[in-house]
Amino acid sequence: MKQFLAGVLLLLSATAHAQDYAVSGIPDSLKKDADVVKRQEEWRVIIKSPSRATIKHRYAITVLNENGDGFAYYSNTYDKLQSLQDITGHLYDASGKELKKVKKKDIQDVSYDDDMSLMTDNRLKRHAFYYKNYPYTVEYEDEQDYEGIFFLPNWQPVEYEKYAVQQSSFIVEAPADYKLRYKQFNYIGNAAINAQGKTTTYKWEVRNQKAVQFESFMPRFPEVTTNVYIAPTNFEVGGYNGDMGTWQGLGTFIASLNMNRDALPDNIKAEIHALVDGVNDREEKIKLLYNYMQKNTRYISIQMGIGGWQPFDAKYVATKRYGDCKALSNYMVSVLKEAGIAANYVLINSGKGRKGLWEDFPAPYFNHAIMCVPNAKDTLWLECTSQTASAGFMGSFTGNRKALLISADGGHVVNTPVYTSADNLQLRKVTATIDDAGNLSAEVNTHFTGIEQELQHAIMHDFTEEQRKKYLNSVISLPTYKMEKNEYKETKGKLPEVDEYLRITSANYANITGKRLFITPNMFNRSDTRLSLDKERRYDIEYPYAFREVDTVAVSLQAGYVPEAMPKNINIKNRFGSYSISFRIDGNKLEMVRVSEMSAARYPASDYTELANFYETIYKADRSKVVLVKKE
Repeated sequence: MKQFLAGVLLLLSATAHAQDYAVSGIPDSLKKDADVVKRQEEWRVIIKSPSRATIKHRYAITVLNENGDGFAYYSNTYDKLQSLQDITGHLYDASGKELKKVKKKDIQDVSYDDDMSLMTDNRLKRHAFYYKNYPYTVEYEDEQDYEGIFFLPNWQPVEYEKYAVQQSSFIVEAPADYKLRYKQFNYIGNAAINAQGKTTTYKWEVRNQKAVQFESFMPRFPEVTTNVYIAPTNFEVGGYNGDMGTWQGLGTFIASLNMNRDALPDNIKAEIHALVDGVNDREEKIKLLYNYMQKNTRYISIQMGIGGWQPFDAKYVATKRYGDCKALSNYMVSVLKEAGIAANYVLINSGKGRKGLWEDFPAPYFNHAIMCVPNAKDTLWLECTSQTASAGFMGSFTGNRKALLISADGGHVVNTPVYTSADNLQLRKVTATIDDAGNLSAEVNTHFTGIEQELQHAIMHDFTEEQRKKYLNSVISLPTYKMEKNEYKETKGKLPEVDEYLRITSANYANITGKRLFITPNMFNRSDTRLSLDKERRYDIEYPYAFREVDTVAVSLQAGYVPEAMPKNINIKNRFGSYSISFRIDGNKLEMVRVSEMSAARYPASDYTELANFYETIYKADRSKVVLVKKE
């Protein structure tokens, strides 16, 4: 009897993995422009209570070529609040024949090193078959138990570019009386909801989704593919209870995590008062204390259990002189409180090009903490992880997005500063001389403000000498040159400024043919953007940020040259922005003025041809040549 049962179990196990993974079963439409095809996938989220959930994930991916190898690797993290077990894996050849199974000893279990954290309880399990006969298929399955359902997984079946999906489903099971909230994007219809007895099941499914092809200025990847985000209402995590049915409720939970974590050592209190007592200007006090925090602390990430959301207390930071974004922001709030200035802790989704929170969907999709000092007219925002940032400047990392401000009465949706083209300036003045041999000597003075100065700020404070050389090579549009001198000067403020000075020589910059001298006046700001019109545009056009650039070039020539051919002046203004370039000869001086301004906005795909033509005009105009001839 036991042998019979064992045989049945073995048969059931074999049947479970007897999927037809022959590559011939993939429609040709999915193989086109794809490196991998997800054959099937099932996410199953089982919510058992506000404090417990189980996540089961099973998927199979066919790798069509070597560019898809990275998608064949299995990896998943776990920590004190999320276990990881029951990992299985299988490898199949092009015909669907099983070649290999994952053995427990083959799964690596390592500390998850994110290169930022001093301490973390995150660990990583990973595995790879390292198979190279294309095409092939890998299948993996795992299970996780969540101790607390504060953060739940989202579903994005098409995960990357050149990644097609044959079938994928996302299933959530919850108690019938539990209020699950969800937000879906690019999904036709609504979730299939089935209520049976004590359980309600929600299901989303897609089939035959073609690979996404990269397009210039396309929206963020999650915005052009199917996505479903889920979030709890009542939850419990790390011994704390909360309700994120509203942003105010989620803010109340975060406030409870931060409660009584603002006590400072007596010596720090004394230093604070010695620094600002007697200073009457409130903003000046804030800047002095922000500078004090920057000089006396440094950023180190620490992620342990609930510590992923709860900051270390202010005394810890004052003593150790380090902390992560949460700890440093909480510390700065505490420092200001000691000085009699009320400030607020803020959660935000940071990163260049990222979006802020959704006002209609309270959820903990944050990856960073900052803080601010509210003011009826002009709130002052502070980034506490940087030792060099200007007080009040958010830039491209945290600017222009909605965030969650935490106060005693809960959470409040706020907007960080928006930077316009008038704020993001690049003003360049080039004074140059060309000798009879065509050699160039130039002094380049450039004034950067706002987001436009971020790279130069990094060059000053973060770049190695090698990185600085690489930057200078990329910004100078000269075939050969020698950097004689480079200097930087920074002016801090809510809108920081950087002045860059370069002295450059370039042999044979101007091409001499007989009596003629050929010069490209635009030496340092040539657009490299050329947009293809070979394929029909699929996605909206999203321009990330606004800017204004003004380049003034004055080139002194040797006596005796007169213009033979001058480029046409160009002046264009359209929905995307504006561009103008003009050329003139004044005595022995060649002058060029280039002005470019772009708006941060989103446009329909139907505008793409106009945008491509706009950039093509700029590309050609930036390379305009002046032809001079020497008088007899």
